[in-house]
Amino acid sequence: MTNGSAAHNIDLMSDYLNSVKKQFEYYKMLGDKTLTQVPDDKLFWKFNENSNSIAIIVNHLYGNMLSRWSDFLTADGEKEWRIRDLEFENQLCSRADLKKRWDEGWECLFGALNSLTETDMQKEIYIRNQGHTVVEAINRQLAHYPYHIGQMVFIGKMICDQEWITLSIPKGSSEQFNEIKFSQPKHKEHFTEEYLGKKPDDIK
Repeated sequence: MTNGSAAHNIDLMSDYLNSVKKQFEYYKMLGDKTLTQVPDDKLFWKFNENSNSIAIIVNHLYGNMLSRWSDFLTADGEKEWRIRDLEFENQLCSRADLKKRWDEGWECLFGALNSLTETDMQKEIYIRNQGHTVVEAINRQLAHYPYHIGQMVFIGKMICDQEWITLSIPKGSSEQFNEIKFSQPKHKEHFTEEYLGKKPDDIK
């Protein structure tokens, strides 16, 4: 591999890492805004016995994040101390308990991401003894967490009903939204920046 190719690959990996951080920040924001809107007692509401409450989803995300991102490069992502089945039992008692686990899970995730270098991307790590490149392992979690955060948002919309404040383009506003977008010159911008209020140098 030539020096030029190696430098190009490093630049690509740097761009990938920055993009990943922004997308995780974006989905965390959707979860944050959902938690803010849902009343305290409704955080523990379940549609039926086969469903999960927002609190249980948060507890599962917390357990998964700590397991996957602790010692990310050096230990299997499914830690021996993790008891996954307990994550789906009601272990939280208050909004404060829920928020503490929510924040600690994300802190573990971003701590691991921020420790990575571009040259780490092709290293192999394991999840339940299955080999993943670092990129594959990140992509796996980048698909998993929005899956559950989407569930949180859906539950929040059911609970809040007419009081729900939308987290996306409001119904009936798509045409106006597109008019604004297409009135601007073409430019390079990550889609999350307008939602997060951050520019590339702000994502650490």
